[in-house]
Order: sequence, then C-alpha cells, then structure tokens
Amino acid sequence: MSRLIVVSNRVSVPKAAGAAGAQGGLAVALNSALREHGGIWFGWSGQETEEFTGHLDMQRNDGITTATIDLEPQDIEEYYNGYANRTLWPLFHYRIDLTEYDRNFGEGYERVNARFADSVLPLIEEEDLVWVHDYHLLPLGSQLREKGVKNRMGLFLHTPWPPTRLLVSLPFHERLVASMLEYDVLGFQNTEWLESFLHYVQKEMGLKVNLDNSIEYQGRRVIARAFPIGIDFREFTEAAQGAEAREAHDRLKSSVRGRKILIGVDRLDYSKGLGERFEAFGRFLADNPQDAGKAVLLQIAPPSRGDVASYQQIREDLERKTGHINGAHADVAFVPIRYVNQGYPRAQLAGFYRAADIGLVTPLRDGMNLVAKEYIAAQDPENPGVLILSQFAGAAHQLKDALQVNPHSTEHVAETIRKALDMPLAERRDRHAKLLASVRENDVQRWREDFVKALVGKNAVRTGTTEHNEAA
Repeated sequence: MSRLIVVSNRVSVPKAAGAAGAQGGLAVALNSALREHGGIWFGWSGQETEEFTGHLDMQRNDGITTATIDLEPQDIEEYYNGYANRTLWPLFHYRIDLTEYDRNFGEGYERVNARFADSVLPLIEEEDLVWVHDYHLLPLGSQLREKGVKNRMGLFLHTPWPPTRLLVSLPFHERLVASMLEYDVLGFQNTEWLESFLHYVQKEMGLKVNLDNSIEYQGRRVIARAFPIGIDFREFTEAAQGAEAREAHDRLKSSVRGRKILIGVDRLDYSKGLGERFEAFGRFLADNPQDAGKAVLLQIAPPSRGDVASYQQIREDLERKTGHINGAHADVAFVPIRYVNQGYPRAQLAGFYRAADIGLVTPLRDGMNLVAKEYIAAQDPENPGVLILSQFAGAAHQLKDALQVNPHSTEHVAETIRKALDMPLAERRDRHAKLLASVRENDVQRWREDFVKALVGKNAVRTGTTEHNEAA
C-alpha cells in the first residue's frame, strides 16, 4: 500500500487520548488516514525564525509522524497574513471589496510554496501519494513537478471557489490555475464550487471538460470532483453524551432560567456574517416585544488573524452592535446577547449545542460549515432543536431540511427565528431525523476514503449517493 504525504499550512500534532482540547474532525480524519497508509504530515510549525534554514522538526506522536518548518517574519507577513488572508481568502469568499493586490504578497506566496516544496521533497518516496490542502498551497504541486516529482498528487480546497468574473480580477490568475492543473485530483467541497472552477478552465483557458468533469490538460487527465467534507460523527456523538458535555449542557440551561437558547459558534471572520446575525436577532426582539425577554443568543467567536486590520474592525463592530442591542432590550435580570471571545473544547461545545433550541448558522459564504453538522449530531432526537442555515453555506447543498435563509436579509432571518421557536415537536423530529441521516452518512471518514481512492486512481469514488468509476 502506498504511503500518504499530507501537506497543509499548519500541522495538527496528535494528542493523547483524554488530553484537553480534543482535535477537530479534519485532524482526526487525516491522522486516521496516516495510520492506515503510513506516511508523514508536513507543514509550517506556526513559529518564526530569524533566517529560514529548511530545518525539519520530525516528531512521532500516537503513531503519526509529523514534519514542520519555521518561517521568517517576512514569509509570514507576505505569504500568510498577505496573499493567503488578504488576497485569496476575501476573493474566494466573494469579498472583492476587501481583496488586496500587492506584488510583495504574491512574491512571498510563491517563495514560501517553493520553500515548502524544497523541504518536503526529501520526504517523498517513489510510490507515495501526496495530498495537499487548501488555498495556502495552490501552486505547490506545480513546484514539486518542476523538481521531478512524478507521484500522484491531489489538492483539496476547503474554501469556496469564486465565479469566473471575480477570479479574473486576480493578477496572474491564469498562472495560478495552470499550476493547480499539475495535480492529478482536484477536490472541492460541493458542486457549486466545482462548477465555478470548471467554468473558468473552459471559458478562460479553452480546455476540454469531459462528461465526468475530468479536464484534458497537456496530454493529461485531471480529475475534478466534489468531495463533501463531514464531521467525525461517531466521536462527536459520543462526546455529546459524555460527562463533560452534560455538565456544559446543564450549566448553560440553568443560567438562562427557562429562556430559549440560540447558539452561534464561529471564528471571528467577516465571511461568517456575525454582524448581520446580530442585527437579525435585534430585529426579532424588536418585532416580538411580547417574547423579547424569552430568548437568548449565545455567540461564541474566538478571535482569528488578529494581525489583519479587517479582523480588528470586525471585533470592534460586533462589540458596538452587542452593546446597542443589549442596551435596547436588556433589563436587570436579562441580557439578550452573550458575546464570548474565546474557544471551548469540543465536548463542551457539544453540550452547548444540545442545550440550544436553535442553531444559528448564517455565514455570508462558507466552503462547507461543519458547525451546522455538529449542531445536528449533538441534538436529542426525542426533543431536537432547529437548525437555521444560510443558503450560501456549502452545507446547504446537503442539509436541505434545515430552515434555509438569506443571511443578508435581517427580516428573513428574524421571521425564521420566529418560525423555529414555534415549530411543533413532530416537525422538529422529522426534520432532524433527515438531517441526522445525511450527517451520519457523509462523515469525515467517508470524505477522506473517497478522496484517497480517487488519488489512487483505480477505485470507485462515491459522491453523494452516486458512484463514479475512475480509470487508473
């Protein structure tokens, strides 16, 4: 069996069973794949060094080998804070108004991808499969090809892929996409992002796209397909029923004194639509004065990318809106919005989800959104809560029995909150049963198995409920 070389911007070092801060579903899936196939997880350590040396810090934890490098401050500023998070991230989330085009950012992005290629190259053996992750490393496959790597390589994109009319605003967009076509497999979160990519290669590059969505490029066949990512269903449902989750559930329930709970859990990011969410909840309180003291919104929003100015602005904006809404609707015994700027272990989050009557997941644009799936998995099937889900989240393609909303319309979201609070138990159970079946079937293990099968190139690949036979 071929080994697996996983490459990502950052590396998640496995933790011992029972350690604080359980790993996320993606780390669990990739660790599982590495245990099954053997191999190495390579990426940036998250640490700075005065001068880049390419030194590899090799570790082995819980049966997984990791290899990390440190980057120079200029690398981090130009590659990570710059091109990745001030150019590609906003553009890929349709925020061209926030997209910054800076030649130094682009040069830093190419330089760090070259450093990744140089550093990982000695680790790759002849029969290895190379699996690269996300927008930070789009040209890495091309750079490895230039160094003579002939192994099968795949890229999975965890973000949306923008429409062609937005992508062409990116300087050197043709070169970036051409570099991606050096991979053997290109994976997207859903068919919308896949179709956007295929439209670009047809219209802008004049390439042939076959009926199975493979692309003819320089005498090669590149597989492009949607691989919907999921959660570690078994692990998360077990966590939701554990002692830590029960304690978190009871603590939250007792603190609201019988009020209905709405919950949002998001990184502090403009793509999550948190400002619009707060405004919609404020609209709900204003439109339903008779119930204004009967519902609480708990928004958990750990800070992210604090070095980027737009993220500092988001935090200030949310603090201002929280104060305005709470000032208008609070009294001495009630505060309608609990806005928390910290993260919680997954088991505690599972307890919070289970306690919440409504899961409010309303990003303006999201590659998938696993919080929506975690909320469903954490619910009590006998008395489940209601998921309100943005139609612009990738998960909306699978979770059709959620109450889907336009997050840009505060009126629509406010009315949907009212509908969710009034929903009869029978309807809640019916919707939840259908949603739970989808979350269970399309879990993270299925996602990684399907991608690796496509990367091997000889097995059937399931996408949704359809099977596609892949040629070698």
